Parts: sequence; structure tokens; C-alpha cells
Amino acid sequence: MNREGLVDIGTGPAVVLLHGFPHTPRLWDAVLPRLAQTHRVIAPNLVAGGDGHALAAAVAALLDGLGIDRADVVGIDAGAPPAFVLALSQPERVRRLVLMESLLGRLPGAESFLANGPPWWFGFHQVPGLAETVLEGHEREYIEWFLRAGTHGGRGVAPEIRDAFVAAYTGRAALASAFAYYRALPVTAAQIASLIVEQGRRLPMPVLAIGAHPVGPALAAQLRPVADNLTEVQLENCGHIIPLDAPGQLLEVLVPFLLTPVA
Repeated sequence: MNREGLVDIGTGPAVVLLHGFPHTPRLWDAVLPRLAQTHRVIAPNLVAGGDGHALAAAVAALLDGLGIDRADVVGIDAGAPPAFVLALSQPERVRRLVLMESLLGRLPGAESFLANGPPWWFGFHQVPGLAETVLEGHEREYIEWFLRAGTHGGRGVAPEIRDAFVAAYTGRAALASAFAYYRALPVTAAQIASLIVEQGRRLPMPVLAIGAHPVGPALAAQLRPVADNLTEVQLENCGHIIPLDAPGQLLEVLVPFLLTPVA
């Protein structure tokens, strides 16, 4: 895992924050100060994508390198599937699990959301060599579209954050690396199915599912059959990029959850 851009601040129980696309660890800027008051906050750079097992293994290796045996794990968007895989495959390492605005492979529960097919960019990003070739030189316009679409009312994000995201995904190599996540989606879906259907894995730890727009309750519906202790929250007037679009609402839900005692 790329240590460049790694956030490691605060003291206390560890919490790992996994961002999605097209984000960097700066996705968490607005919530870091509060979380660092009570936790050691680890936010790795996941700009380079991959399949669920590979990214989960990278997170576990990062924790090993930092001397952390057990952590709360928070994943949003493309960061949610590796967080889910880590919790299923190494439950002893995940104290609490928080998943936001994502889908988990082909697990049942997301049928309504997928009634008209997956979001258009999934297919675009999955074709090897296409998206990075088409988008080279137009990265800013493309990233800005996602940031407007991912915020309530299309308001976008602060220029400093926007520029950091654009810089991280500029150039054909950077784009291709990021799109590796989408190109691995069938592999990740098969890994999730193997863990749950073939191996009978479940989530024994407390799990918090947070929905906003557009994923909404679909994520929680996927989690209900496999989570022993699930809390579901839907945020109103909030877009997909929850930590930047509604950091106050997120902290009101996240902090109490992270501070609830667990065995």
C-alpha cells in the first residue's frame, strides 16, 4: 500500500478510514479533528485500486506495520468492499465496522437500486485501456463532475480538496491504477460470495450502515442477512460524499458508535 499521503494522527483505539473514488485521504479532512480527540486515526492512500482481498490484505499489512492488532474500520464507496472483506476474513482484527454508500458484490438486497443497471461509469471504467485514454487531459472536468454529483444540490467541495483529488488522478497511469478497482469488481464479487456462501462467514462485530444519496438503504439491505449486530442510518439532504458533504451529521452518528463498548 502506498504510504504517500497516509494520515496517522491522534491517540487511543485505532480507527482506519478507507476512501473511495475519486478521493484521497483528504476525503476525511472535516472529520479528522473530532475523531482524533478520542482515537488514533489511520487514513491510507487507496488511489491505486485492486480486488477486495488484495486491498484488505494491504490494510492488514499496514496495521501490522504500525503495530496495531485490532481496529475499527470505516469504508465508503470503493473503500467499503475491502473493509467488508477484511471483516469477514479476519474478524479478530476488526472491532467495529462502518460501511457507507456502497454495494457489496452481488449480495441480495440491492435489486431496487440496480433495477436500471449499475451506474454508467462502472462499465466505462472496466474496459481495459479505454477510460484512461479518453480521459487523459480532461481529468479535472471528469473529477469535478463526480464531486458535484456526489454532493447535495451539486454544490461540490472546497477548491483545495477538489484540486488535491484532481492531482491524485491526473495522468494515464494514475487513472489506470485507480480503475483497477472497477476492473476487479467481478473478482471481488466472487470473493465475497465465497466468504459468505461457501465458507459461511458472518460479521460478528457491531456494524453500522450509513446511507445517503444515491445508494440509500440498499447497503443495509445487503448487510442484514450477514451482520449479527447491525445499526442502520439514513442521512437526509446528503450526497454520496458523506464526510465532506455532511460531516456534522456523520460525526453525530459515527462518534457514539465508535465509543460504544464492545467485547
